[in-house]
Order: sequence, then structure tokens, then C-alpha cells
Amino acid sequence: MGNFGLILVLDLIFLIYPVVYGYDPMDPMGNITIRWDVTTSTEVNHQIRVSIFNYQLFRHVEQPGWKLSWDWHGKEVIWQMWGAETTEQGDCSAIKGDTPPHCCLKEPVILDLLPGAPYNKQVVNCCKGGVLTSLTQDPEKYVSSFEMSIGSASNDGSGPRMPENFTLGIPGYTCGVAVKVPPTKFHEDQGRRQTQAVATWDVICSYSQFRASSSPACCVSLSAFYSETIVPCSVCSCGCQGQRSAAQCVKRGEVPPVIQLGHNELPTPILECTRHMCPIQVHWHVKQSYREYWRVKMTIRNLNLVRNYSQWNLVVLHPNLRSITQVFSFDYKPLDQYGDINDTGMFYGIKYYNDMLLQAGRSGVVQSELLLHKDAGIFTFNEGWMFPRKISFNGYECVLPSPDKYPMLPNISQFLAPSILTIIVFSFCLILTMF
Repeated sequence: MGNFGLILVLDLIFLIYPVVYGYDPMDPMGNITIRWDVTTSTEVNHQIRVSIFNYQLFRHVEQPGWKLSWDWHGKEVIWQMWGAETTEQGDCSAIKGDTPPHCCLKEPVILDLLPGAPYNKQVVNCCKGGVLTSLTQDPEKYVSSFEMSIGSASNDGSGPRMPENFTLGIPGYTCGVAVKVPPTKFHEDQGRRQTQAVATWDVICSYSQFRASSSPACCVSLSAFYSETIVPCSVCSCGCQGQRSAAQCVKRGEVPPVIQLGHNELPTPILECTRHMCPIQVHWHVKQSYREYWRVKMTIRNLNLVRNYSQWNLVVLHPNLRSITQVFSFDYKPLDQYGDINDTGMFYGIKYYNDMLLQAGRSGVVQSELLLHKDAGIFTFNEGWMFPRKISFNGYECVLPSPDKYPMLPNISQFLAPSILTIIVFSFCLILTMF
């Protein structure tokens, strides 16, 4: 089967099973994997290392971060934890001993420690506040880990068992059952010694945008140098003003209300009032055409008055990205999911320069320009070819205008004919050369 056939089959799967499997055609293999390693084991006690891997190309876990939970089969307890902590200890009155367990809940909820946690509580890859970067954007920070000592509170001689019903506590993610896999191998002493887990299980968690939110979170507007028309975001792209389900909005210049946040919570969106009511607006402007190249200007505007977006990213699907020549002000990486097609790429901010998209206002904008080569037999001005096929911001697919509203190409004779000013300037220069 050729590349076209493969894409067609994957698109059909996406249309038929979008909610069940959370399939994303721009990241078909993406998932978050929870790995449960039993590092040492006795009849009554296990030493466990839990790792959370973000194997998604562009979707990351933002603040307030992951909130891992599961169900114990029996009366298991967590005696000690390093690199993380539970939100509650629970009732441990039935447990005898000088030191009470860390947690006795049947459904514990675990949080990553914050940066700067005490050294004796840290382990490798811990203490990021539950934030995970995407695999493409920052491969050194896509994993989070913690360790714990677990045992059984019963006196029947049964040891701790593998829990079930894992959840990440992040909107949009659904976790499957634990599957036993080959034991993880660990490297110690700078790689000179290799050890192995007693047993390892993997839990795969997949993402569905529909489960994360019933309404989109961004939209796209379009313009081109050859047209005076600016195609705005579609009306009510992310909601309509006044609807109960829509975000609260404030007119430009007005002061937003003060938000009181609870522990580990994101602020409820308060937006600038717009016709589209999206927190994020992306503008794609075809800026210039040269003999062998063409130039695009991209603008990302944050219309949320109470939220910054750290380590944001923008994923674009366009057939000419295979011939991208230069990107200004953003970092760029191609996402080559289907072999040699190479029509999808990820743009993101330069560290310490514009990797933070600030809340709505004068500073809530980041911009970049792209220079692309005009591939022979592919490039065309016709039928909106220069506009993107798909755009997502932080993994949320953006609403594109209908193709019948794209900026219209002017009459070809008008498009190619020199302007009157150009003719006058040329004639004046010609006269000067005669004297």
C-alpha cells in the first residue's frame, strides 16, 4: 500500500473511532505510558519505581500537571514515598507500628513534588510539579518518576498486588489495563553496571480532544498580499457570547475580575470579547512572492486575560513544508510520521526569548516568518493552495475558515500588470539616462 493509501486508511479510522481510541492523524503513535517497575520484592513488601513517559510528539502536560491515581485490589498501603506525595494520608489507625504509613487510602491520588523539594525526598526525573514536555520539544523533560515502598495491611500473608483503574487526572486522557512487559533494565555507576527490575507493567493512556473539551480552543484567520480581504475566524468558533457554556469575556480596556484559585488549579478562562470567543487566534498571512520562494507571516495571539502559555507549540500541516528554507524567531522541527511525505511541522518558541506566550494584551503575541521554496509542479496561487490544511495549538486543533471564504486571487492580467506608479518611475529613470 502506498503512502496515499496509508493516509486514507488512517483518516477513515480517525473518523470512525475518534473518541474510543483518541487517534490523532498528526501523531498516530502518541500516548502517555505509565510504567510500574518492581525493583525489589519480598512476601510482604515491594519497592516500586513509577515512571510517566510522554510519548506524544507535540502535546505536553501543562500546569497544574498530572495527578496519578489507581485502585488497590486489597488492603495495600504506601509506607514511604520519594519524588512524589499523596494528597491525603487516609485512616491509618488500624496499622500498628512506631511509624505510620504515608498513605492508607484504597484510591490514593499522587502528585509530583515541586521543584526545589528537599534533597532527601528527590529521585531521578522527579520534582517538576507534574509538568511534562512533548517528546519533540524537549526530550530531556518528557519523563517523570517517583519511588515508593508498599505493603499489605492485612495479616493473611498476602503480598501487595498490581493495582487497576489508573487515571492521570488530566482532561482528555483514558488509561487502559496494566499489561506485563519484559522487565526494565537500569544502568548504574555511569552505565558500567546493569540491573533489572523483578517485574514490569505498562499502562497506556490515550488522548481524545473530544473528551478534553466539547468546544475548540483556537481558530485561524487568513490574509494574502494579493487581496484586500482579511478572512476572520468563523463566528462562534469556540463559543458564542452570552451562551451558558461559553467562557466569560471582558471588553477590551476593561479590567478583568480578580480570580481566587484553589490549590493546583488553572484559572477559569476570561477572554477578550470577540466574535469567535477563542482563547488563541492564529493568523496566517501570505506576505510575499519571489521568483523561487514565497514568504508567510504567522501570528499567535493569546486572548485569555488570566493565563500564560509556557512552552507553547504550533503544529502546521501544509504540503510545501517539505521545502521550508528558513524560519525566523521560532524553532522548527519536521514531524515526519508517514515516511517521505514530510508535510507536517512543529513551531515553538526560542528558550528564554519567546517560549512564554503571555496573557492577553500588548505582550500576548508572538510572531514568525517562514521562507519556503516554490517546488516545480506543486506550488500554485490557485484554490487556496498557500493556506494551511490543519493547525493545532498545544495539541488543540484550531478551527479553519471555510475554503470558499479564502482570499480571492485577482484577475491574472491585473495580478501581473505593473502598477501606474511603477510605469511612471520607470519612465522617469529612462528619461534621466538619456541626458
